[in-house]
Amino acid sequence: MIDYQKLQTIASQHPFPLVFATISGAHLYGFPSPDSDFDLRGVHLLPIREVIGLNVGQETVQVEEFRDNLELDLVTHDAKKFFGLMLKKNGYVLEQLYSPLIVQTSPEHEELKKIGKKCITKHHAHHYFGFARTEWKLFEKENPPRVKPLLYIFRVLLTGIYLMQTGEIEANLLNLNEDFKLTYIPELIEQKVNGKEKGVLPEANLEFYRREYDRLVVELGKAMEKSNLPEKPFAKDDLNDLLIRLRLKELK
Repeated sequence: MIDYQKLQTIASQHPFPLVFATISGAHLYGFPSPDSDFDLRGVHLLPIREVIGLNVGQETVQVEEFRDNLELDLVTHDAKKFFGLMLKKNGYVLEQLYSPLIVQTSPEHEELKKIGKKCITKHHAHHYFGFARTEWKLFEKENPPRVKPLLYIFRVLLTGIYLMQTGEIEANLLNLNEDFKLTYIPELIEQKVNGKEKGVLPEANLEFYRREYDRLVVELGKAMEKSNLPEKPFAKDDLNDLLIRLRLKELK
């Protein structure tokens, strides 16, 4: 269960005004363990005096601590930095933006989600290729292998394929598997959800998982080739306009 009231209290204690704060990580992906921490992500707004001079304020605020009996991993970026990341092939920021697990929102958050559609390109596939490749290398080195990284690998590949096919951000593995129907996913999720954050695979069929990893990488490549998504984002002017309005809002 997610204690939104407690997380909203934590968000309200942020040193800067928040455009939005959402939950990411295992809770968003659909497989939190009982001892999973809460990954809180979002966008904050630095005061004008901290962005117009040579000395720029905290573009990123990061907090890792136990607060109110919650293990918290909070990361927020100033609006300018976050908007810049949106214009790159960065799947993380889009997943945070479109997370349905909303702790704090605003009218500008809703506007940003509309603009975000113009940021999605076929080259976001490279983000998911890279993440999966890195995680697989780490997974192969583990002894014994853990459930969590394997789920992250399959989650990210299915998110990438789905994005290329539909143009929609879907980070929840349970939702994704309603379309992909991979028979081994429910069992892996059950092991993770009913176990510990660092739970291991009791009898990992590594060769089977390797074949599935290789197959899904190929599927992601095919989906990218066939995708109707644009080559480049076309949201820069909209993001620039929103950023100016957010900055000027302080003066009213």
